[in-house]
Amino acid sequence: QVQLVESGGGLVQAGGSLRLSCAASGRTFASRVVGWFRQPPGEEREFVAEISRTGRSIADSVKGRFTISRDNAKNTMYLQMNSLKPEDTAVYYCAAKAGTEYFYWGQGTQVTVSS
Repeated sequence: QVQLVESGGGLVQAGGSLRLSCAASGRTFASRVVGWFRQPPGEEREFVAEISRTGRSIADSVKGRFTISRDNAKNTMYLQMNSLKPEDTAVYYCAAKAGTEYFYWGQGTQVTVSS
């Protein structure tokens, strides 16, 4: 069982930065693939970034602006978001895989970017 809690969201002006954190419970965090997703208002949830023990991937829409990282000693994952745009406004979720599918989800944190 894995529980995930996001923090760090808020209101920021366009061009600004935020760092999201995802704190995980459980002993298996270090071995899991974990990632960030977001759901803009009125839209479907979309992939943002993912990190495993062997690599990381990131969506084209945020490449060069967002960075995903993890600290396994702290059971925590991060999403550093720079050069934020109004279209980055969304609820951001962290998630962890069980097997090949994302199974564990956090409650989400709101990020609002004003123009």
